Amino acid sequence: MAKAAAVMVPVTGPAGEREVRVSSPDRVVFEATERTPALTKLEICRYFAGAGEPLMRAIGERPTAMERWPDGWREGMRLALGPFDKDADGFCQKRLPKGAPDYVETVEITFPSGRTADELCPTEPAALVWAAQMGALTFHPWPVRRPLVDRPDELRIDLDPQPGAVFADAQRVAEIARELLEELGMRGFAKTSGNRGIHIHVRIRPEWSFEDLRHAAIGFGRELERRDGGVTTNWWKEERPDGSIFIDFNQNNRDRTIASAWSVRAKPGAPVSTPMTWARIAEVRDPRDLNVVTVGDFLASEGDAWASMDEQAYGLEPLLELWETLPGGELNYPPDYPKMPGEPPRVQPSKKVAEHWDDAGNRIAE
Repeated sequence: MAKAAAVMVPVTGPAGEREVRVSSPDRVVFEATERTPALTKLEICRYFAGAGEPLMRAIGERPTAMERWPDGWREGMRLALGPFDKDADGFCQKRLPKGAPDYVETVEITFPSGRTADELCPTEPAALVWAAQMGALTFHPWPVRRPLVDRPDELRIDLDPQPGAVFADAQRVAEIARELLEELGMRGFAKTSGNRGIHIHVRIRPEWSFEDLRHAAIGFGRELERRDGGVTTNWWKEERPDGSIFIDFNQNNRDRTIASAWSVRAKPGAPVSTPMTWARIAEVRDPRDLNVVTVGDFLASEGDAWASMDEQAYGLEPLLELWETLPGGELNYPPDYPKMPGEPPRVQPSKKVAEHWDDAGNRIAE
């Protein structure tokens, strides 16, 4: 069978209409499910073109990693765990590949190791359609905007259901989180994660460090734990109760990201991480119903629930007070981070031998 000819996809942006060339337009990216038909590369690109305006509000001017699946996604495929995981099917690309069009812009970011990279920094929807043409399904933006790439402007509360928990558990905790934010004088904006969880974003003034942002998330999570016994901030999986909702505070670290609003997730049926009002998110029965096929109509009928997020930015002081006053102290950083001040030992509690560690959490040489 002859290879399908490339198709030009028109994309509306700040400079008017731009056309993005999509090669292999008939390549099946998602196989059919009971909810959705098979979805081609062209349909994925057209989805991102249609969602361009709200997607740009969510990730415009932000350093953004691209989760790429060049051959499409199938059940059983695996995302690479790192740059040396060569046998994986998908990968997160943090450095812009060579050959990108001139309108695809970048910004330099610094990793925890001190190394730097020029990462995609979307300034118009065509850049995201180009990324989709390159196999990107999910966009992972930093909580910063250029030029202040070392000062976060967004707190992210990741409600992550553990084994045995269901979406309704995340909905319950999300409502408690909304109430807590209101008590603290802050407004949160919710979205489905595109899987089983819920993400809550809070616009903040870019006056604090990533370490402050992480501590604010820990403080908020500990107050949620105090209010709901089904919430946990335990870093080690073996210490998280079955059926609990984990507050993944480390998603607020430098170079840690979550799927953006309006991103497609590499899951059956092409689910979409969908912003919605608090009332609407409480009504969702199955987040898989929000997918590439249905979200366009959802957006057209209900609008972008995050359109007003930039109208007010908040200070972190109320959350940092929770961090300072609630018991628990420092928690573990991800394993690729340098050892941080006050951090507990980086060893699973079940494998820890007390005499091998000093009071500062450093391993004692044998």
